[in-house]
Amino acid sequence: MKKLIVRILLVLVILLVVVAVGSILFIGTIVKTGVEKVGPRVAKVPVKLDSANISIFSGSGELKGFVLGNPEGYKTPEAIKVGAISLSIAPGSVLAEKKHIRSIKVESPEVTYETDLRGSNLGKILDNVGGSAEQDKKAPTKKEQTSKTKLQVDEFVITGAKVHVNASMLGSGTVTLPEIRLNNLGEGPDGITPAELSQKVLTALLNETTKAIAANAGKLGEAGKALGTGAVDQLKKGGSGIGDLFKKKQ
Repeated sequence: MKKLIVRILLVLVILLVVVAVGSILFIGTIVKTGVEKVGPRVAKVPVKLDSANISIFSGSGELKGFVLGNPEGYKTPEAIKVGAISLSIAPGSVLAEKKHIRSIKVESPEVTYETDLRGSNLGKILDNVGGSAEQDKKAPTKKEQTSKTKLQVDEFVITGAKVHVNASMLGSGTVTLPEIRLNNLGEGPDGITPAELSQKVLTALLNETTKAIAANAGKLGEAGKALGTGAVDQLKKGGSGIGDLFKKKQ
């Protein structure tokens, strides 16, 4: 009898372990699929994620190998590449309609700022995301929505970002960005959609990128020395804005 009880207990323990591991892997697969499905709809560019591991018990997790592609026509292979993104989700919200994300930490992303007379790659992606955010607000049907998922993000942090500048009128080089921190996004019952979250993050990233380029313009090439007052606003517009700025300086 005792042996039978022990065997039953062992079987239960094994089942619990299998369920725990299976749940973690299953949630990771859902997240990976979601990122690669929703991402292109929101940003209108290719999105890739190598893997996602999230525990439904602790809510902690990590995304690895995130790549945000460039709009068609740009020469560089991607706009943003991140090796690892750590996140913490309130365990009770993992399977809920509104996901409560306590923190998202993006570490050492590689950002490419490419611009020509058409405009910058980051500016184009931000325009795409903004259009998706507006569509989410107006869309009456599920088919027209980029995502019906509601989010609440207490903290979104980007640290150690490097921006590789590839611009014919600015030269080329690499600049570093200060820490970017966004807090209390999507509080309240309505939350925030993935498109709206992406819009806020990309806006902050583009703002810091253009400031860093303007501050280090002289180091990027001879043409960069012409940048002065108003450079940040012109950089946000992309190539055409930069061209106008140089004309004014001549």
